[in-house]
Amino acid sequence: MIRRSLALLPLAGALLAACSVLPDRPAVDQRRYPLAPARPPGGRRGAARRSLLVRLMRWAPGLDARGLRSLTAEGNETSDYYNEWTAPPSDLAEEALRRWLTEARLFSAILTPGTRATADLILEAELNQLRAEPSLGRARAGIAGVLLSDGGAGTRLLTQFAIEAEAPLAAATPEAGAAAMTAALANALGQLEARLAPFA
Repeated sequence: MIRRSLALLPLAGALLAACSVLPDRPAVDQRRYPLAPARPPGGRRGAARRSLLVRLMRWAPGLDARGLRSLTAEGNETSDYYNEWTAPPSDLAEEALRRWLTEARLFSAILTPGTRATADLILEAELNQLRAEPSLGRARAGIAGVLLSDGGAGTRLLTQFAIEAEAPLAAATPEAGAAAMTAALANALGQLEARLAPFA
């Protein structure tokens, strides 16, 4: 037994030596960014007449993942594992939409699914684009959807929209990308507000 143990010592030493030459790589922490576009101050003056039900926002493939998305010069869309939003962008965009419309004061109330209140209008929206495009120096955001009237005669289509907005990208960094995408989403929400205003 003693001889067998002694024979294993060189092997154990070799394994320890091999472990000591493994590269010492520092751990890379994930960084998280908020997606909370701020609406410019001011809103509609006077009493709003109609209430709006905002249904759960749908999303295009990939926009339920947290990683920051960007378009390479070759036209490939990538997702950054180490740099991500604080929550899925589809959820954050829906929250931003509700907050934006509330601050706009176009409607008497912004209702959520499951409410017992009767809504005059219904908004269905989809986040179909949110990415940085470093080779073009910009970020883009897209929202599509429909506005419906919920009257006694049934639901009626009032308008449909496909909004695309962009914002300048200051640098090809995750921080600049997140800021530019947030600004692009703000521009898209501003366009959406303008589309809804005639029906308020």
